[in-house]
Amino acid sequence: MPRILVVDDEEAIAELIGVYLRNEGFDVEMFGDGAQAAIRALDPHAAPIDLAILDVMLPRLDGLELCRRIRAEHAYPIIMLTAKGEQADRVAGLTFGADDYVVKPFLPLELVARVKAQLRRATIYNPAEAGDAAAGSPASGPSLLVRGGLVLDISAHEATLNERPLPLTPTEFSILQLLLEANGAVLSARELYCGVFGEGYYDKGSGSITVHIRHLREKMGDSFEEPHYIKTVWGCGYKIER
Repeated sequence: MPRILVVDDEEAIAELIGVYLRNEGFDVEMFGDGAQAAIRALDPHAAPIDLAILDVMLPRLDGLELCRRIRAEHAYPIIMLTAKGEQADRVAGLTFGADDYVVKPFLPLELVARVKAQLRRATIYNPAEAGDAAAGSPASGPSLLVRGGLVLDISAHEATLNERPLPLTPTEFSILQLLLEANGAVLSARELYCGVFGEGYYDKGSGSITVHIRHLREKMGDSFEEPHYIKTVWGCGYKIER
């Protein structure tokens, strides 16, 4: 049973999230304090967490810093809850390692759908659910994708560059997989976003692809001006050449 960490100091919202997630069979742990949640998330002896949902505004330790601390130790998916109109919080969350964000007020079923999509990409949710129309997933293909020194092991969910492990989030891994599977073809930001998150969420988060691409380049040591791997085709999208 996947374990979800929910951190929100608005008790009514946290309880609502908990009810919907438990109804889907998830194990839920809830905290209303960022510092307490950090102790739980970073405890090496506690039961492993499979996904975290973090509000940005939290007492004692805000959600962005909590996200940064979790990402420094763990690769499981993180979904940020941001206030309506706070674009800076969304970008900051992605910069600190979040995989996705949901804007308040939100529909609980939308959040559940995003949780399921992130867990599928982390390969810990029932693969039989992969056909769920709630969200997209990278197209099926070979279990090993290789381009130069870049190797993506799909079955093991591991990435290496010149035999050096790449610590990718599930979303970054999915974007890289889509680009490699395109076999040199250009994929637009929309195609990448819909391939990862699903068509229904494009209008709400299309700008996040640019942030994830930047993170991938940083982790791969790829320059923006003359990238060796992920190349920008201006006005069209991105590609990894054969």
